[in-house]
Amino acid sequence: MVLPAKVFEIKEEVNLFFAAQKLKNFREEEQYTTVSGETINLVSEILDLKIDGETISGVFSRDFVRSRIYKRKIIETPVTEESPFWIKKFGDRYFLIVLAPSTARGLKKLLTNYVANKISKILFIKPNVILEVEIPHENLKALHESNPQATKLIWFDNVDIPGVEKLCLAGSDLTDTSLYQEYLRHGKIWYVVFEVQRRGIVVGVTRNCVVTLFSKSSVEDFVNYIMEDILPLIR
Repeated sequence: MVLPAKVFEIKEEVNLFFAAQKLKNFREEEQYTTVSGETINLVSEILDLKIDGETISGVFSRDFVRSRIYKRKIIETPVTEESPFWIKKFGDRYFLIVLAPSTARGLKKLLTNYVANKISKILFIKPNVILEVEIPHENLKALHESNPQATKLIWFDNVDIPGVEKLCLAGSDLTDTSLYQEYLRHGKIWYVVFEVQRRGIVVGVTRNCVVTLFSKSSVEDFVNYIMEDILPLIR
């Protein structure tokens, strides 16, 4: 199971009750004309909206048309994407967690960003209120060093070696403390894959807070992990 999620921060105060009302009432329609001349009504809406204490959850549903070539002809098929999301108050900050739809394939990052910008417009009329976040290199470093045996892979970026963009440690190299320290001198940790032993899951975390689940788990448990373990790491 590979399930990616991305965390954003809402940079303005959120009244959860009024935010839930705005999200609940959201629905957009547009007409799309296919190459064959057929008109399709495409709908964007929010489904299954719930508010539970200091958390709003829902599903952002969006229709689009997927094109492919079949026997030298363009075949257009309407498809619906569904991206579950959560708005969570954490201390005096508000975060948005968006799960990439299962149909996303290589477009997961673009689609989570699309949902974040759309929800920003729904709640605040403008797209630049919900922004990307960062987990500092120091926090990812501390995460690995707290239990090196649980780490399965580390990518380093911002590498100062000419001609080298990224460095990677994996497998038995992770237990080589001298090699790890050498890589730290030349770059910053960008991505870590590790086992969360007390939860029995394997996840990958990037500095821009894309969290990917690589093992079996319920969506509820995965999102609870993000809320409880990842949000405190964000700068």
